[in-house]
Amino acid sequence: MTDPTHPAVDRVAAALAAQGVEPRIQWFDDAVTTAQLAADALGIEVGQIANSLVFTIDDEPILVLTSGAHRVDTEWLGAALGGTIRRASKETVKEATGQVIGGVAPVGHPAPVRTVVDVHLAEYPEVWAAAGHAKTVFPTTFEELVRITGGTPHAVEAPQS
Repeated sequence: MTDPTHPAVDRVAAALAAQGVEPRIQWFDDAVTTAQLAADALGIEVGQIANSLVFTIDDEPILVLTSGAHRVDTEWLGAALGGTIRRASKETVKEATGQVIGGVAPVGHPAPVRTVVDVHLAEYPEVWAAAGHAKTVFPTTFEELVRITGGTPHAVEAPQS
């Protein structure tokens, strides 16, 4: 049996291929809409999941790829980036990425989205990101995520004192 298809997943696969990355997209039988569900389904640590979270910074979309083991401190990150970060509406997420919450991939968007990549993802030799649908993921590395997204490596929470 062949894998199912979905327009958003097809766009992610094409974007990966355009960046020279073999699109090794894995489909699940059920949606994996949280980092923990995805980690459990893959048999990996939750920190290896690269959550794609869309916020706005001063009303412009920003994609934050964060380790599933961390929460984004929006007040701290906004101050570090020189703006105010707020959670994006589902409409803003769809407009900015062409994908819906729960399956937002780091690539495959209608236009480039400013991206921050959590430096904690660098602790793992392999990380997994959504591939455009809540039933899909693909393996990558921190370095590759930064490269394919044009993202900026940055902490997403204040350093612990």
